Amino acid sequence: MDLDFLTEEVKKLARQTGEFLKKERLSFDRSRVEQKAAHDYVSYVDKASEKRIVERLHELLPEAGFIAEEGSGSLEEQEYCWVVDPLDGTSNYIHDCTPYCVSIALRNREEILLGVVYECGREELFWAHKNSRAYLNGKEICVSDQSVLDQSFIMPELPYKAERYSPFILPLMRDLYGHVSGIRMLGSAAAELCYVAAGRFEIFIEAFLGPWDIAAGYVILKQAGGRMTDFSGNSNGPDAKEVLASNGKVHEELLKVLQRHKKLLKHE
Repeated sequence: MDLDFLTEEVKKLARQTGEFLKKERLSFDRSRVEQKAAHDYVSYVDKASEKRIVERLHELLPEAGFIAEEGSGSLEEQEYCWVVDPLDGTSNYIHDCTPYCVSIALRNREEILLGVVYECGREELFWAHKNSRAYLNGKEICVSDQSVLDQSFIMPELPYKAERYSPFILPLMRDLYGHVSGIRMLGSAAAELCYVAAGRFEIFIEAFLGPWDIAAGYVILKQAGGRMTDFSGNSNGPDAKEVLASNGKVHEELLKVLQRHKKLLKHE
């Protein structure tokens, strides 16, 4: 498999899809937004974007299956599988905010082979594959050198499952607020993983994610020198239900803080 060729083609597709999203945003009709669950939305643009992506990826690699947020297929017997989020950050998009992204990854049954994330607002294209470095618009990126939690810029994101997550995240936020360099919530897991990979932030925390949210960002972070585990410090990957992503240097210190609260997280 020629990962360089496939990555180049996926980069083109992600940019093209991003341009489609930006064009559609100029005449976006909020009355056509659907609610999948409490405060969790999907728009007609998500669905049109996914259709375009799936059609092109099928041409590129006909033998591959799909895992896509809006329902295009699932991993069955295929050796390879595309993992697609056609619009990560839908709520941002609906409200004309950034970031929002196109996220595309290719995996086999063992690992992520390539990942591409296009952040539309800043026109930033992140990518990596298993044999490469991580890149942003053609320039190599790497995680930050910050090794002190007190000086770290962090993103403790808020998933839609508020009843399950709030008993965990609210006391955690009280522990972190005033004891880190800054706290931000951006609303796009794909962008947030890439921002850690690029050294803009040191930490990203979230749970209840889907594989389409993190697959591409995971390989980009990994190839940029970052680390991702669950809240207990166990290594995980694109099927993770808990994500602590970091530059690796403040990971253990943050895990100590998480130990005080992880039992409050209600997975079921």
